[in-house]
Amino acid sequence: MPQHDGRHTTETTHRSVPSPGGRIHLVEQGSGPLVLLVHGFPESWYSWRHQLPALAAAGYRAVAIDVRGYGRSSKPAATDAYRMLHLVEDNVAVVRALGEETAVVVGHDWGSPIAANSALLRPEVFRAVGLLSVPYSPRGGPRPGEVFARMGGEEELYVSYFQRPGRAEAEIEPDVRGWLAGLYAALSADTMPAPGAPDPHFVGRGATMRERFPADRLPAWLGEEELDFYAGEFERTGFTGALNRYRNMDRDWEDLAAYDGAPVTQPSLFIGGGLDASTTWLADAIEAYPATLPGLVASHVLDGCGHWVQQERPAEVNRLLTDWLATLPA
Repeated sequence: MPQHDGRHTTETTHRSVPSPGGRIHLVEQGSGPLVLLVHGFPESWYSWRHQLPALAAAGYRAVAIDVRGYGRSSKPAATDAYRMLHLVEDNVAVVRALGEETAVVVGHDWGSPIAANSALLRPEVFRAVGLLSVPYSPRGGPRPGEVFARMGGEEELYVSYFQRPGRAEAEIEPDVRGWLAGLYAALSADTMPAPGAPDPHFVGRGATMRERFPADRLPAWLGEEELDFYAGEFERTGFTGALNRYRNMDRDWEDLAAYDGAPVTQPSLFIGGGLDASTTWLADAIEAYPATLPGLVASHVLDGCGHWVQQERPAEVNRLLTDWLATLPA
């Protein structure tokens, strides 16, 4: 377990550092071995607000970034500037800018594959990897765009809905706060639609996503103040940078051809929600962990938890993270 003297664990520092795409905004707390926290869609560094102080108190230098295209980080105009290779290099640039040689990388939602690919592509930098909500699944199979198109059947999977530039923006941006509230509620354990209700991961032909979102209720983890923060960020930035991650999935498949089927071998951790489609739909990926994550230290599926695991269950996730970190070589 890292040693710490109690200083610098309560101070939170915001700054921006150079990256290949411009600048990456980060929030830092604590001192000790570096733990890099990478958020998903549609989120922010703020998604890790409960983990920053807990990791700092446990003796780590906890750093949460705004991923390229989000928050106060740079937002390149080109769609292909959001391919996985560039996001991995952003993570490397952050580690270097912080004066560190190595880091543990932990990601949630889209941050999970970003973290996994950071470990896969740059093992000399990322010595361990934590994956939240989205299991590791090696590159392989048919082109992703074709797979997702087939999954929708008569409807359209949200991933396919997000593919065409401008389309989802036209739905979301006239009412950012309302759309975010609906999505967060749709994927939270205490507010998600009942079994048998229309699935919010799919869009009816000619319809919008929000038609299937719960209305007029917020999950317990999300107060008005938290929702205001998220809404304020996206009202300022728009959604194109965030959605461009989805628009690069076929490019990623091409870029990573040399890594087809490749395992991530560093010490790893998985935490998913028992009621999260990201966990249940990808149950086969979890079962394949002995081959795909041979360094897996622990895998946890939290009963009765939805998609936003580190916000829905912060105390439990903090305990699992710090317990895992304590097992890693110094």
